[in-house]
Amino acid sequence: MLDNANARRSVARFIDPVASTLLRLKATPDGITWFGCGATVIISVVFLAQGNFLIGSILFGAFSLIDLLDGTMARMLGTSGAWGAFLDSTLDRISDSAVICALIYFYVTADAGNSQLAVVAGIVSLVMSLMTSYARAKAESLDAKCTVGIAERAERNLIIWIALLISGLFVDVVPYALALLAIVSTITVVQRIIFVRKQLVLKV
Repeated sequence: MLDNANARRSVARFIDPVASTLLRLKATPDGITWFGCGATVIISVVFLAQGNFLIGSILFGAFSLIDLLDGTMARMLGTSGAWGAFLDSTLDRISDSAVICALIYFYVTADAGNSQLAVVAGIVSLVMSLMTSYARAKAESLDAKCTVGIAERAERNLIIWIALLISGLFVDVVPYALALLAIVSTITVVQRIIFVRKQLVLKV
């Protein structure tokens, strides 16, 4: 989730002790990955889909840290590998989709302002966030690099979390956040297409 090396080192001071404790309790990296995904889906259905954005934002932020725990635990065990990366990436897509789908559901069913913007932007955000991940996966399967883009998963989650927190405390800004998410995700997909094309076509 965190691609910046300095950010990783800062967070590691808090994540490493928790990871060590979980390992002593016989938790496994795969188990934590599944737990984080399941918790996010439940939060999305129980809180976000019902418009309980304050509680939802608190829980969403807390459980997002689990995305750092499983990798740290695997590193400590010396079991980091292709399977863990595959499982983590696959379940991340489920978690991300659950959050956005829950928000779309809320604005479809609730009598809230800017519902149409939220629904349209939510759909675009969902498609483009999945395309962002797919573009990288497909590029890497063709031996091309694809790490560019202004909106990786960490940035997308941060946009959603801040919007949920502000909406829960003050005024509803989720529709505008979804619009921003749709824009930056689309830009990221375009950036990746251009970047990969330079590797696979222009340099042939």
